[in-house]
Amino acid sequence: MRVEAEGANLHLLIRDDGLGGADTAKGSGLTGLVDRVEALGGQMTISSRPGRGTSLLVKIPLELQ
Repeated sequence: MRVEAEGANLHLLIRDDGLGGADTAKGSGLTGLVDRVEALGGQMTISSRPGRGTSLLVKIPLELQ
């Protein structure tokens, strides 16, 4: 996990070394996380290739609208 404040944004990187293959289209808990980040005006990118673990890249504005 890595957390950085850069300019007006908070950046988070969360990674694991699990099985990968997470898919928001299948109704996983990741869908709820994406919704919450977007509600704050942020963005979340998910990378989860099978056999490669899962990475979440999150950018959230520090000053909320």
